[in-house]
Amino acid sequence: MPSPFPGMDPYLEGSLWMTVHTQLSAEIARQLAPKLRPRYLALTTERFVFEEPESVAVATSTLYPDVSVAEAGVGSVAEPATAIAPAPLRLATLMPAAVPHVTVEIRDTANRQLVTAIEVLSLTNKRGDGRAEYLAKRRRILLSTAHLVEIDLLREGKRVPMQEPLPDALYFVFLSRAENRPLTDVWPIQLSEPLPPIPVPLLAGDADVKLDLQLAFRTVYDSIGYDLAVDYSRAPESPLRPDDELWAGRRLAGAGLRK
Repeated sequence: MPSPFPGMDPYLEGSLWMTVHTQLSAEIARQLAPKLRPRYLALTTERFVFEEPESVAVATSTLYPDVSVAEAGVGSVAEPATAIAPAPLRLATLMPAAVPHVTVEIRDTANRQLVTAIEVLSLTNKRGDGRAEYLAKRRRILLSTAHLVEIDLLREGKRVPMQEPLPDALYFVFLSRAENRPLTDVWPIQLSEPLPPIPVPLLAGDADVKLDLQLAFRTVYDSIGYDLAVDYSRAPESPLRPDDELWAGRRLAGAGLRK
């Protein structure tokens, strides 16, 4: 069953997103590859970013130590001064988790020069240490001769830094052409809108190629079968604004997925 939404599906923004991120990046490379031959390659590259979870859930009922503590009375035998007291608690510490990130790189076949980087952003790119790592990578690209496409289909986290405020939209696509910096082309996208077809720039003298984001998203949704992983009768993990929730509820009711 296809997604009931015309564009981005907000039900995929939660715990399922990293699988969507990986599959969507791969589908973008597959869509572009035949359009780029024979001068360019579309390759997916993977790197791991270590992210420290913001919180962990620990049930308070498990925090009581299995150690009895008795009040010392008259005649009690004192423990030797060198005795080691058992730890009264054992709690889980925050452990950094390795989060995989996939980038689509368009390179020329002659010199394997990076021509365009396409980033499908994840929450790790938009918060904490992962954001700092991503901004450092982003800075290197912006200071190079490569173009940069950033696809932000997540409402949570910080947007990419811009000199001017962004419009009030749920999702964005950013295109930074090397020859136009710092000016950036921006596509604001609302929940009720399909994902736009966007141009992917290449080396000077070569025409842009078209990336149909909606086709790529629909192909991933249908081929993986995300309809089996989503419960549309409930609110999404990342809450929608009241007006968007009302619109989504009507949309889902019309598709027979919510009462």
